Amino acid sequence: MSAPAVAAADHYDLVIIGGGPVGASLACALAGQPLRIAVVEAVGFEAAGQPSYDDRAIALAAGTRRIFEALEVWPALSPEVSPIHRIHVSDRGHFGFTRIDRSQQGVPALGYVAPARALGAALGARLGALPAVDLICPARVERVGVTGPRATVALTENGRFRELTTGLVVAADGARSAVREQLGIGTREWNYGQTALITNITPQHDHGQVAFERFTDSGPLAILPLGPRRCAAVWTLQDAEVEAVLALDDAGFLKRLQERFGFRLGRLEHAGARHAYPLRLVRAAESVGARLAVIGNAAHTLHPIAGQGFNLGLRDVAALAQVIAEAREGGEDIGDLPVLERYARWRRADHRRVIGFTDGLARLFVNPLPPVRAVGDAGMVALDLLPPAKRLFARLTMGRAGRLPRLACGVPLARPGEGGRRGR
Repeated sequence: MSAPAVAAADHYDLVIIGGGPVGASLACALAGQPLRIAVVEAVGFEAAGQPSYDDRAIALAAGTRRIFEALEVWPALSPEVSPIHRIHVSDRGHFGFTRIDRSQQGVPALGYVAPARALGAALGARLGALPAVDLICPARVERVGVTGPRATVALTENGRFRELTTGLVVAADGARSAVREQLGIGTREWNYGQTALITNITPQHDHGQVAFERFTDSGPLAILPLGPRRCAAVWTLQDAEVEAVLALDDAGFLKRLQERFGFRLGRLEHAGARHAYPLRLVRAAESVGARLAVIGNAAHTLHPIAGQGFNLGLRDVAALAQVIAEAREGGEDIGDLPVLERYARWRRADHRRVIGFTDGLARLFVNPLPPVRAVGDAGMVALDLLPPAKRLFARLTMGRAGRLPRLACGVPLARPGEGGRRGR
């Protein structure tokens, strides 16, 4: 039996598979281009719920704010974010520490902490206002294939079969990307043997907009400002510890967490719901293929140390959007492999830099050998004492290292007819 005919209305210039923050941001970034875009998402977009104590938090680098400003998303998001004015890094039971202050870096904030709910609502509202973007959700992708100059996306939407054709598929469907797998892009993976336990806490004292990163023998512990008298906690545990910690009552959990963090914010008085996420490093062997670009967690899933993963994915968005806009302006096929390879080359250095940084820290400070730990502690002290080194470190964590796309500089993409310089 022959396949059903594909209606003309089911052809798109670009199909983004995955409507989370990274995929949605790409659609917003390209909204001013003469492109017909589909965003395919498994979970329906819903109205934002009421704020909850247990709202999951996302760390946003200072450079990510610039991207969201250029996407016209920041005004809706900014009332709900908590700025980070200072970062305090220390090594539990050892001498290493370093401090970074916004005044030293000449920025209003080193970064921000946003409730995931608020971020999703801001992006959803922006997407809903874009006439050239079709939201196809809830929908399940059944098959993705490439034949010559077109890719085909077969999906089921509300029980109805649909087939989309497009010149470019963007995989933004997470670490276990089915699109990446179906189109033959392998991964390199490393299991850290650790699990991130995520919760929100109320400390005795106000956090003062300070973010804490504390290295412990089981892994790093981050305490981040999340509104008045509330902090987000990301506590990395060895896998063997997780079940016992999750089984503790609130008092026992707070006592255990207090032992790891200390009393910089006084006593920890309240903890919310706890969620556990096994940690592994996942890197796609390639970030582009025939009619395919891979972005966000589908391209790289990182250890949560220093909160770099989402921000790295947003810079993928900014670079890919610029390459697509410039290729279209130059009359090129946006899905041609030479075009997509410009994106891949551009992103390679940033990926290596950030993955090397986060993976190195994650391994260094759980190493039980005293000489290795001493090297890490000495490095932190040197960083605290040497302003040039601190500036380089801050630029990396704020997402300002290397050559930046227009959006990461807060500059919208060139509108049709304006031209622009190509990304390398």
